[in-house]
Amino acid sequence: MRIHGDLVGENKTMFGEACLKVIKARNDKFPVGALVLALSGWQTHYLSKDGKDLRPIPFDLDTLSPSVSLGVLGMPGLTSYFGLRLLEAKAGEVCVVNGAAGAVGSLLGQLAKLKGLIVIGFAGSDEKCHWLTKDLKFDYAFNYKKISVDDALKQAAPKGVDVFFDNVGGQFFHDMITKHMARFGRIVICGAISTYNDAEIPKFPQTHLQILANELTIRGLMVMSYDKEFDTALNEMAPLIKKGDLKFKETLYEGFEKMPEAFVGLFKGENIGKAIVKASNYP
Repeated sequence: MRIHGDLVGENKTMFGEACLKVIKARNDKFPVGALVLALSGWQTHYLSKDGKDLRPIPFDLDTLSPSVSLGVLGMPGLTSYFGLRLLEAKAGEVCVVNGAAGAVGSLLGQLAKLKGLIVIGFAGSDEKCHWLTKDLKFDYAFNYKKISVDDALKQAAPKGVDVFFDNVGGQFFHDMITKHMARFGRIVICGAISTYNDAEIPKFPQTHLQILANELTIRGLMVMSYDKEFDTALNEMAPLIKKGDLKFKETLYEGFEKMPEAFVGLFKGENIGKAIVKASNYP
């Protein structure tokens, strides 16, 4: 499997996107003081040779923090936007999203609610579940460490799930396929964080019969496939963020040296919403 192409490899800078402030410039498009986005990776300073690898923030920040360009109005927000579109979700349908308190899942659930769906979220703590139901208005939120997928969905979706947005993979995905999808259900696979660090690829029983019998549609999602539509999507979502129709949280780590801590925290479920590392000298 090849993801991120030449960005990954031994002795290469760890990849990642940053919101940067221009401190020196020979390019009129990016004057000193301008904020730009770049796949600069884990480094304190970044040199762009010709500016072609820099992108201006494509919406008016107004009172929003520049950090939103990396989260709710960045790659995670775009993933949610195009993920819901791929699901072909309709008002009144039942939607399940796991990793629901993360940057992607929390927004996906809210966009589904705005579209009129019944939204069920799974997250890893009572605090996260409380945020999902109280602030984000999910219809249900379950702590998967305390209740099984089967027992939760017997309560919340006894007639089956129409659309499923999967951030987790592994056993959760298998349980959804074999037991809980309604006929003509649609699934979008966004991630598989439960198996990223497995030394051996986990094996599960065949699911072909259930996929066939329920006529399921399963799609993978790589958000960069929609890069030509990014600006349109962001300018559609930005007013919703500013009005408070879409809410978000950021887990902030102060200091560039916190990069490893923030990264490892993702796999431990320590963040609510988007994990952001702020350099000590960033305004």
